[in-house]
Amino acid sequence: MKDDHRPDLAGQLRFDSDAGSGRSKWIAIGLALALVLWMGSGFIFPSPQETTEAEDGGLRPVAVAVMPSSAQDVMLVLSAEGQSLPDRATGIRAEAMGQVTEVTVARGDFVNAGQEIGRIDAATTEAQLRQAETALQQAVRDFDNAVSLQVRGIATEDRVTQARATLAAAEASVVTAREQVDDTIIRAPFTGRLNDLTLDEGEFVSMGDVVAEVVDNDPLTVVIQVPQIALSRIEKGQQAEVNFITGESLAGTVGFIGSNADQQTRTFRVEVMVDNPDSLMPAGLSARVTIPTGQARGHFISPAILSLGPEGDLGIKTVEDDATVAFQPVEIVRAQTDGIWVTGLAEKADIITVGQGFVNAGDVVDPRPQAADVTAKASR
Repeated sequence: MKDDHRPDLAGQLRFDSDAGSGRSKWIAIGLALALVLWMGSGFIFPSPQETTEAEDGGLRPVAVAVMPSSAQDVMLVLSAEGQSLPDRATGIRAEAMGQVTEVTVARGDFVNAGQEIGRIDAATTEAQLRQAETALQQAVRDFDNAVSLQVRGIATEDRVTQARATLAAAEASVVTAREQVDDTIIRAPFTGRLNDLTLDEGEFVSMGDVVAEVVDNDPLTVVIQVPQIALSRIEKGQQAEVNFITGESLAGTVGFIGSNADQQTRTFRVEVMVDNPDSLMPAGLSARVTIPTGQARGHFISPAILSLGPEGDLGIKTVEDDATVAFQPVEIVRAQTDGIWVTGLAEKADIITVGQGFVNAGDVVDPRPQAADVTAKASR
């Protein structure tokens, strides 16, 4: 067979004598040496950009962003959330008993003081009035006769006294009967708007039943709670601006300042009166009250740059003329949606806006100007 004559080549394929057989080893060794030299070059030849030491051998100052700020006049205001309440509101009660014969208004109508709202059947009371008036006429005649007879010496003083007492009782009965007739007319106690009316023609009402509610919203009273620290800034008669949740804005006047703090919140009740002709603005609306309380010189900053001092006081870090950091305690006097106004700084100050968390008072820093767009927004 052909396979029996195949030559035996095992052990005969050798490349030791090949000139390129050891080249790969030297390439690998060369690459390893080059890598070691490259990694060690940073220690032998350090880059001047990566050193943290200054030319004099000390540490370089920390770079911080600085915003120049100048004090401006700012209007101090007290803002508080409140709720509008009616100046007065009361239920109208029936002062007589009987069937309702007439209703002259509807719920939601504007009524004047003393205006008729409805009537109760007055047939019985009117009859009682006529009876009382007749009795009064008789009592007047009896009294006149008694006086005439006394003058002629026929009647005694006792008879005149008895006739006088009968006359007084008759007069009282007439007054009572007239009041009862007047009580059958249901009237508005003061000018306002009918918030509720349960009176219907034909129904029977009892004396004392609440048949309507009238609300007086002019002026409208907006109640706010003022903290103790701000109470001294509020005075009766101060002007205020009231912004209702519906979007309307009306002028108001401080009309009442409580003299006793709430036991739970330790705040004081303050009422702001708002003119509300024809009671167009309803009561019960949420509102924000802003009361101007004076002026101050302050700086407008972002609340993000505020810091806490060693004693826990609120402040701002600034850069002095010698490039050292100073901590300036401040007080927030007005807050807005886009920033806050603070007092306590000098008329002009270089405020650290970036990097204030990495430096302390007395540190030497490398102040750099803040981005132009941010500076323009902060100094508006």
